[in-house]
Amino acid sequence: MKTYELRIQGFSGTGEALAMQEPVARVLCPVEAHNGPCDVPWGFTLADDTDDLLLGIYATPEKAAEVADQVRAVVGGRTVSLAEGAPGRFEELIEQYQIEHPED
Repeated sequence: MKTYELRIQGFSGTGEALAMQEPVARVLCPVEAHNGPCDVPWGFTLADDTDDLLLGIYATPEKAAEVADQVRAVVGGRTVSLAEGAPGRFEELIEQYQIEHPED
């Protein structure tokens, strides 16, 4: 497992990018107030140089590809690219997973 970034592009500004967080979050966590951890640890940030929305996940390569396909289905034709996570970004997802899955 490792961190991955899904870059969601095609927003007209920061506000539009931030508004997309909720529909994408429901892909990863359909029931917001559920018991136990999410299947895939995730988090958002904005790209430093653009209005792109970055979704970080901690997953296997297969699960990351599956999540990317699910996100593409809800972002209204925007470009979604999947890449390994940038060093230092989304590292809290690894810690979150380790806390939530101590047996792994």
